[in-house]
Amino acid sequence: MIPRTDPAWQTSSWQLQLARAFTRVEDLFDYLELNQALLPAARAAAIQFGLRVPTAYAARIERGNPDDPLLRQVLPLAAELIRTAGFNTDPVADQNSAAAPGILHKYGGRALLITTGACGIHCRYCFRRHYPYSEFSIDRKRWNQTVAYLERTEQITEVILSGGDPLTLSDDRLATLVNSLGGIPHLKRLRIHSRLPVLVPDRITDRLIDCIVSSRLQSTLVVHINHVREISAPLKLTLNQLRREGVTLLNQSVLLRGVNDSMETLCELSEGLFSSGILPYYLHLLDRVQGAAHFEVPEAEAIQLHRRIRARLPGYLLPRLVRDDPGADSKVQLC
Repeated sequence: MIPRTDPAWQTSSWQLQLARAFTRVEDLFDYLELNQALLPAARAAAIQFGLRVPTAYAARIERGNPDDPLLRQVLPLAAELIRTAGFNTDPVADQNSAAAPGILHKYGGRALLITTGACGIHCRYCFRRHYPYSEFSIDRKRWNQTVAYLERTEQITEVILSGGDPLTLSDDRLATLVNSLGGIPHLKRLRIHSRLPVLVPDRITDRLIDCIVSSRLQSTLVVHINHVREISAPLKLTLNQLRREGVTLLNQSVLLRGVNDSMETLCELSEGLFSSGILPYYLHLLDRVQGAAHFEVPEAEAIQLHRRIRARLPGYLLPRLVRDDPGADSKVQLC
């Protein structure tokens, strides 16, 4: 039989790369030559929140090193199973902000769309690791209700595509979504929050670029990079295509114990971002989600660290240190 090669039946390179991601703890341990003594706890933690690590990301991790900063972000640990006071399953009260199917409306002039529960990687500190996506993400059957809410709420001038990761959606699905949003007169800006270009730079396809830049909405891509080693040469090339088309590129990081909680690491990250055409935007304190307490850097320590970074870097390389407080009308800027 001759295989069908009609483009409509082909799977994109980026989709194949995601499909080949590590999802079994044992496979990741074998690939990275990790101490098998850590395996039972990793298995137990992965039952509560599954493992997902793209092979290209795993290839950047130092083999045999359990303290590698990239590995720490994705390796399930026994610490995740410890219940810690002050940590819960909805740390930023997302569910209280649900205004319509798929819409979180926390802040007056902007609304967030939960486009999907799918993600290209499972970061162990993810503040939505317990999120009930089946209840709160966009439902195609109720999309008219979603659009109706945006149409009648004229104070909303910006829509943020979030998830999960919105770029796990197909180009066709994203084009349909962006076109619908572009038809709402009072919307001015589209913001896409994604980690996928960092994991699989091939995700920035020509069709995706056209989808973004052909919209009348002013577009911003906010990537999520926590460590300079997550910035690859292919990422720089692919993001440069977006920048040339006028898309604003920003980065948000999370301050994580054992990953980027030093002045040297954060300064290197800001320098690496700027040389890649990305402006440092936010440095978030950890959202206190159940299972992630071992990543927390106390606020007082974070403020001191930020002050030291400010003394070294020019202002345009300094991300804002922020905290997301449930019920607040904006991010709380700490310094």
